[in-house]
Parts: sequence; C-alpha cells; structure tokens
Amino acid sequence: MPDLDLEVVSAGAEPDTLIPILNFRVRINERDGHRVDSISLRCQIMVQATRRTYAPGEQEALLDLFGQPSRWGMTLKTMLWTHASTDVVGFVGSTETIVPVPCTHDLTITAGKYYFALEEGEIPLMFQFSGTIFWRDDEGSLQVAPIPWSKEAAFRLPVSTWRALMQEHDPDSAWLCLRRDTVDRLNRYKAHSGVPGWDEALIRLLAASDGHAAVVSKPQ
Repeated sequence: MPDLDLEVVSAGAEPDTLIPILNFRVRINERDGHRVDSISLRCQIMVQATRRTYAPGEQEALLDLFGQPSRWGMTLKTMLWTHASTDVVGFVGSTETIVPVPCTHDLTITAGKYYFALEEGEIPLMFQFSGTIFWRDDEGSLQVAPIPWSKEAAFRLPVSTWRALMQEHDPDSAWLCLRRDTVDRLNRYKAHSGVPGWDEALIRLLAASDGHAAVVSKPQ
C-alpha cells in the first residue's frame, strides 16, 4: 500500500474568480515506490488560534469571539475553518496539487471575524487529510485504500495574503448580515437624515453613540 507524506508548501489567490478563492499548493511524496493511479483527497482545515500572539488592537477586535484576554486561557482554542477537496492525477514518486478553498469576508461567520481582526503576522493552520488512494499491486490489479486520519500538515498563512485576497474582491469593505427590521430602521434613518449612503448613516450613528458615551463617562 502506498505511504504518503503530505506538505502544504504555499498559498495564493486564484485569479479572475467571482468569489475569493485561496489555492493551497500541496506536495505529495509516495515513500514506498508504488505507482499511484489517482487520489481523491479531502482535508479538514483547522485554525490553531493558540499558536500565535495578538497585538492589543487584535485582542480588542477578538472580544466578540473569545472575550477578555484575561480569560483566553479557557476561551482561546483551535477552531474548524472549512473542508476542502481535490482530485490528484496519477504519479510515481512525488507530485504537487492545488487545493482550492473558497473564502469569505462575512463578519457573521467565525472565520470571517477572526481573519478580519488580524493585523499582521501569520495564521497557524493545520490540514488534516483523508480520502482514498487508487493504486495497482505487483500483478497490476487495481487497489483502493483510505488515507489515514493521522496524515496532517501545518502551514502558516501570511495575514498579508488573506488581506490582499479580500482587498482584490471587496476593496476596503467587509460584509455584515443584518435582520430585515434593522435594515428597515437604518434605511428610514438614512432617508430622514439626508445622508447619501449606508456608511455615512452608520458613521453618524456611531459618532452620536461615542458622544453620548463621553458625556456619561465625564466626571461630575
């Protein structure tokens, strides 16, 4: 049976797509000299959030996910990002393949919140591989075997790569899903206030809120 070593060697944006897609390049080595006919490769991608440090601004942006930093010893943990898959053509020895991963800047999704909060550095990922190997024995008979769940590979995705991908698809923007009644109230406020856009309406509301907070916190 083939014995595979898998390594994630790089990541980059897929060009000219309607949605943001990161292509992870995976190098596959077969250590026992078998010819592999094909592989149906699957992977579960985890974010190992405990394996990096966070700047003060990042800590503040992550309050919604993990709470106060003083509690991060209990709340900061490894999270599932996504599942991905690809088909690998036959090879002898070693080959490389691309695992495409659709991405989102939707701030209602945990991964979107986490990535949006990061300013610089790297995102520690763990690829946990599974799937099916198709190969032939010494007599030429087709054989099928599963990829053991013990096959995994760590990869540190540069935050700059993620930010560049999102900037390309949604320049200086992020997505936020609101309830219909909230959107209706915001739309009415925008119309009655005479502001030209959604950003301007929210900026005015936030400024009013900041001013109220400053008045409340002012010493008597």
